[in-house]
Amino acid sequence: MTEIQSFWSQITDTSLAEWCAVILALAYVWLAAKQNRWCWLCAFISTAIYTWLFWQVTLPFQSALNLYYMVMAGYGYYQWNKQSDAANHVQSWPWFFHLLIIPASLLVGWGLSLWAEGQFNSTYLQLDACIQVLSVVTTFMVAHKVLQNWLYWCVINLASSYLYAQSGLTLSACLFLGYVVFAVYGYMTWLRQWREQDHGSYAYH
Repeated sequence: MTEIQSFWSQITDTSLAEWCAVILALAYVWLAAKQNRWCWLCAFISTAIYTWLFWQVTLPFQSALNLYYMVMAGYGYYQWNKQSDAANHVQSWPWFFHLLIIPASLLVGWGLSLWAEGQFNSTYLQLDACIQVLSVVTTFMVAHKVLQNWLYWCVINLASSYLYAQSGLTLSACLFLGYVVFAVYGYMTWLRQWREQDHGSYAYH
């Protein structure tokens, strides 16, 4: 009962800024799954708020990541707003490509955490950095409508939920657990469209 009361107390003590960021983030994921380009506006505002929030709790890589998200919100809107059929189609990258991306991203994240150890006092720098690098790659995949981005988000969101819970951002931790469900929904929705498209082979961008 004490744990439940503590959890509820953390939720009720959540700042208005975090509530706004969470609601807009949910809107972004739902609209992205629907392939509605206005998802990027929700993303821009939500990540602007999170940039400030993460800096306050000494998650520098998450703060930098959300600055990147703000830029990618504009880029994603531009990509999705293209009128050509190619820009509107879901594409799929071959699995061997992902086998290169994932270890390379984790290696870069590990290197970033070593570089930042002397500048930031945080227990979770390595996890923070790895989430950042993988999220940078995955957001690029979303902007180019790569089907497998949703599988990446399943793992990233689980790791992020743990990170935020440990940093006192309880509502955001719950949000990112919910994101896992959205990621599964997004994958199934995009997979259905990809199968309906006239694909003779994998499309590359």
